Amino acid sequence: MEYRHLGASGFKVPVLSFGTGTFGGKGEFFEAWGATDVAEARRLIDICFDAGVTMFDTADIYSKGASESVLGEALKGKRDKALISTKATFRFDDDPNGVGSSRFHLIRAVDASLKRLQTDYIDLFQLHGFDAKTPIPEVLSTLDDLVRAGKIRYIGVSNFSGWHLMKSLDIADRYGYPRYVANQTYYSLVGRDYEWELMPLGIDQGVGAVVWSPLGWGRLTGKLKRGQPLPETSRLHKTADMGPPVPQEYLFSVLDALDDVAAETGKTVPQIALNWLLQRPTVATVLIGARDEAQLRQNLGAVGWSLTPDQVAKLDAASAVRPAYPYWHQEGFAERNPKAV
Repeated sequence: MEYRHLGASGFKVPVLSFGTGTFGGKGEFFEAWGATDVAEARRLIDICFDAGVTMFDTADIYSKGASESVLGEALKGKRDKALISTKATFRFDDDPNGVGSSRFHLIRAVDASLKRLQTDYIDLFQLHGFDAKTPIPEVLSTLDDLVRAGKIRYIGVSNFSGWHLMKSLDIADRYGYPRYVANQTYYSLVGRDYEWELMPLGIDQGVGAVVWSPLGWGRLTGKLKRGQPLPETSRLHKTADMGPPVPQEYLFSVLDALDDVAAETGKTVPQIALNWLLQRPTVATVLIGARDEAQLRQNLGAVGWSLTPDQVAKLDAASAVRPAYPYWHQEGFAERNPKAV
């Protein structure tokens, strides 16, 4: 398993990490993802360790804390082998302070996550979303305190826009607070918005991408076929409207290109989609999820080989979209603004 530095930090992570959104299965949304219990989680974690996948990502809101609890129990006796990544910011309970990135909520959220995870430190802690109602110095000073207390080691963000992240980095530099080194971001062959602003920012500022939903919200599994209904087992029956929209004709154009490359390489559609991401700038690690051992082993087959430049170009062309303004305009100024393309 290849390891890469996470952004401009000295911290290395495996290029594939395991997303545990399928652990717990509490509530309709997460039940559609999966309902992995502790025994199943132990088996999947052992397979990950055997393959060199040592980072496991979760969040406090995944199954209302059950994902963290299952992960913590499954890692008993193996914590020293694992890197744990978790997140907080979204509403966890009905308490008026049970949401956001205030000092009150972050300290309480981290302490609760540590208890559920049965550990005394978190390797990578990320803000799950931007909180415009809490001053950024309050957020960063709180994270600084948590780092100094040894409760978290590295910090990152998720679902921030470019100005959210850049303003935060500027304030961190101004006051000497820890910098965000990770951006857990949605990115896939059918969701390339990350490339418009966040990727150039990541290159310039040393922020590594931790990619979530690399199979386009379950659309790049190889199970969707042009002119055919969704498979009965697809979680898209329950979650399609909750995720990023993808025009049907665009989706199937990408799937056609993936099928062509699959025929050339002998690899599966998910393996090709994941391998494409691993060749993109700033990508440090890609989160793979699995409801069972078969899915996990298939996703692990995305490493140890590389798409050819021609195959990458074919997938690039099939998945290309016209960027929003001002990004399409900046493409005409590549001579002086090469990070815009």
